[in-house]
Amino acid sequence: MSKRTKEELKALKKQLTPMQFHVTLEDGTEPAFYNEYWDNEAEGIYVDVISNEVLFSSLDKFDSGCGWPSFSKPVAPLTKNTDRRYGMSRIEVRSLSSDAHLGHVFDDGPLDKGGLRYCINSAALRFIPKADMAKEGYASYLKLFNKTE
Repeated sequence: MSKRTKEELKALKKQLTPMQFHVTLEDGTEPAFYNEYWDNEAEGIYVDVISNEVLFSSLDKFDSGCGWPSFSKPVAPLTKNTDRRYGMSRIEVRSLSSDAHLGHVFDDGPLDKGGLRYCINSAALRFIPKADMAKEGYASYLKLFNKTE
């Protein structure tokens, strides 16, 4: 579990849904195919549900068939740790700003996009549609989408 004070955890328990709390602060996993963003195809950005730090762009999202949102790369650097739970070795990814557990990164992603698959829990994310980015304070990230237009 995350290294936070009792007061911080109490406040976050009020702020987050039970699933968001479990995933981000107890290193949990939500069910495949039964999560908010696994099949979201809208343009926009995905931010940390705790800190609102920008993590991923829809431009890097792809359907990996795994049932969780998959991205070929993050927008910002992430913390990576070796995760040896459940009898396997994986690379866990966490948000830099909130230290929230996001998911894992694997080397079976699209080769033309670098070969990585960031398999991320929807419960760790908040999606901001492209049309709402400016009003939510993310106008500087609109340049990501201008490259493709």
